[in-house]
Amino acid sequence: MKQSAQEIINNPFLNKGTAFTQAERDNLGLAGLVPSYIQTIDEQAQQAYAQYQSKTSMLEQRIFLMSIFNENRVLFYHLFGQHIAEFMPVVYDPTIADTIENYSELFVQSQNAAFLSIDEPDKVESILKNAAGDRKIRLIVVTDGEGILGIGDWGVQGVDISVGKLMVYTAAAGIDPSEVLPVSLDVGTNRQSLLDNPLYLGNRHERVRGQRYEEFVDQFVRSAEKLFPNVYLHFEDFGRSTAAKILKKYQQDNVVFNDDIQGTGIIVLASVLGALNISKQKITDQVYLCFGAGSAGAGITSRVMAEMMQAGLSEEEARSHFYMVDKQGLLFDDMTDLTPEQKPFARKRSEFANANELTNLEAVVKAIHPTILVGTSTQPGTFTEEIVKEMAAHTERPIILPLSNPTKLAEAKAADLIKWTDGRALVATGIPTDPVEYNGVTYEIGQANNALVYPGLGLGVIASTAKVLNDQTISKAAHSLGGIVDPDQHGAAILPPVSKLDAFSQTVAQAVAQDVLDQNLNREPIADAKFAVANEKWVPEYSNLD
Repeated sequence: MKQSAQEIINNPFLNKGTAFTQAERDNLGLAGLVPSYIQTIDEQAQQAYAQYQSKTSMLEQRIFLMSIFNENRVLFYHLFGQHIAEFMPVVYDPTIADTIENYSELFVQSQNAAFLSIDEPDKVESILKNAAGDRKIRLIVVTDGEGILGIGDWGVQGVDISVGKLMVYTAAAGIDPSEVLPVSLDVGTNRQSLLDNPLYLGNRHERVRGQRYEEFVDQFVRSAEKLFPNVYLHFEDFGRSTAAKILKKYQQDNVVFNDDIQGTGIIVLASVLGALNISKQKITDQVYLCFGAGSAGAGITSRVMAEMMQAGLSEEEARSHFYMVDKQGLLFDDMTDLTPEQKPFARKRSEFANANELTNLEAVVKAIHPTILVGTSTQPGTFTEEIVKEMAAHTERPIILPLSNPTKLAEAKAADLIKWTDGRALVATGIPTDPVEYNGVTYEIGQANNALVYPGLGLGVIASTAKVLNDQTISKAAHSLGGIVDPDQHGAAILPPVSKLDAFSQTVAQAVAQDVLDQNLNREPIADAKFAVANEKWVPEYSNLD
């Protein structure tokens, strides 16, 4: 059925604003509905960027960009592509944390998201169908809002993380924005300030857990697979008690990905590989310490351990290189409160003469002399000068990755890490960080942002028509990214810069697609992985509507 002029101009996937051609204005009934002058998309972008620059805070800038997103997807992504490094911290982390915390107060429209309520499980399929409309959905980012960034349970307001992730998928890898769907699983919230907020837009009851929760998630997965065959399901910011369980349940038979567990693992592995390219050391010689043993920390540790096994170590040999510290101190196997994901990395007390003293990070660093220190604790400033200097005293090129975000939760600042190690530390942070000047050398600081990996990974999986996403393919993604750094440049970053995100997303996608073909995991016959990836990429250009 032919759409009316008003339907076209109010559809963000079709609206061109002032760029409608004269023929389109005449043939579609748009004459007089926009000003007379016909702008090019570059003129529109120049005009929009000038307005963006007039905003005085990152939050105001994000709200302005979201208004363009709501009205004109092509213009939004054309503009985003021109300023990708500048816009990333505005559109996504860290600014998105502010919009999530204030989502109900700032709400204007839903950005084509699907809001599924655990109180109405029988409506899951119909809601997904309503949200998709006549669009062919190939990628879903879904969250239940329990483990948002480093700021915890934000209930239905966490849907903004799904919207933001999908923006990055498109801006970085060129996944068609008309083929994606953000989904909120609203199962309640345990944040009392939300329950007490008269403006809160989600279910005003405590989080539902247990069998009812699991059945609701299963209803979502089954409905999504039924409506959108072979859809790529990206699970985002689920809680510590559910994230790994959900991934394990569905990853054998569905194309699923958990960014907090697998995505963070990929980017940290890529960081380690990039650092080792510079230090010329072997991964099998490293001693790895993770501070913060939630689902992200455990997932990262598992990924790096798998890499050691691929490098030739037995499972037992590889496991001996890993230590985890959480609120209890070093994790020991006799602790009764360990999660299933923590148990494989818990140590025996008999390994240490002073086991009872290993209740804090500093004591553990002194005991084990790590060469790699990873922070996923959301405990700001915990990588202290004493701890860092103790670590650096026992390894020539310490690899230090304070990953917690947003900025206020980071375990350390890059400038301090460089100073405390006299320029020897190989550093990546979870937040955007300016270059560090120290003793006449400029140290570029890589951002261990999952956005460096998951867009290309998703594009490669979709382009290759993968049946499943397994560990081998994930490892290929990490290696493709870790091999981009320049090991001979003094002060070089251990990860490629966000400014080249769109370029190396293609590198990751091609590596992923090729590995899917090599494993014969593609559903459809594909002769050339590189061609398949290039053919899948969407470009933000206006199409002819008349």
